[in-house]
Amino acid sequence: MELAIEADGLVKTYPKGVRALDGLTFSVEAGTVFGLLGPNGAGKSTTVKILTTLTAPDEGRAVVAGHDVVAEPLRVRRAIGVVGQKHGIDPEATGIENLRLQGDLYGMSRRDIRGRSQELLERFGLVDAQKRLVRTWSGGMQRKLDVALGIMHRPDVLFLDEPTTGLDPEARAEMWQEIEGLTAAEGVSVLLTTHYLEEADRLAAQLAIVDRGSIVAAGTPDELKSELRGDTLLVELGASVNGRAVEALRNVDGVREPSMEGRVLRARADEGARAIPTVLALLESEGIPVVAATVSRPSLDDVYLRHAGRTFEEADQ
Repeated sequence: MELAIEADGLVKTYPKGVRALDGLTFSVEAGTVFGLLGPNGAGKSTTVKILTTLTAPDEGRAVVAGHDVVAEPLRVRRAIGVVGQKHGIDPEATGIENLRLQGDLYGMSRRDIRGRSQELLERFGLVDAQKRLVRTWSGGMQRKLDVALGIMHRPDVLFLDEPTTGLDPEARAEMWQEIEGLTAAEGVSVLLTTHYLEEADRLAAQLAIVDRGSIVAAGTPDELKSELRGDTLLVELGASVNGRAVEALRNVDGVREPSMEGRVLRARADEGARAIPTVLALLESEGIPVVAATVSRPSLDDVYLRHAGRTFEEADQ
């Protein structure tokens, strides 16, 4: 199996002892979309900075497109494209001018720049806007241009660092469609960082969940979810009951791992639909008011809870 990225035991500590990465290890198969999923502050952006040669690890080793990021930084930079959290576009230039400048920076020929620019404008649906100043474009259009700039020089590996943050739902859905087609159309390997559970579930062929600078779980989204037997029960309570609801559920056959998050009671059950009536009856007998109850199949949030000991929302806050 050819690997586009290898990260082995990466450690990075910032001033005041802040340990952003704590032995991070993972690999990315060539020609796939690999997702790094984690809440804000988990270490995703630090990982991208190391892999794109913007900072060096304190310990560990990383290889990108066959080149060591510390020993061969120039070779790495020529082999990668990067779409950061903040726009890399020039808002006072037109769309076509942004693409041509990017081509110049990578030493592409004039003929190649002309052909590649039009190819990307067509692919991302930006032809009609190409001669308008980019500051007049919508946020979704600007983000598409960011990705086009990232692949202008045909890189081997593309880094997408939180590419849909700040986009409205419609623009986010459009960006997902563009990302889904990148590996097939460009033959590029993609490292995607995100804190959106749905985004990781939809786009990543392989996924690593990051918490406090370490990988806590890895595999395909389906593999990770299938590790959790049964269904997820979520019961919204009408009042704060401390630990009473959790203790009550410990006595229900087939129900396990009860926990509270605010006024939401969470548990796992082998057969959720059958367990719900029993759970509701028990809570009623204990005088615990219920507002709503749902049953669902395991999600990546459930996976995160299992491995990190807290919900994704709690960690993100």
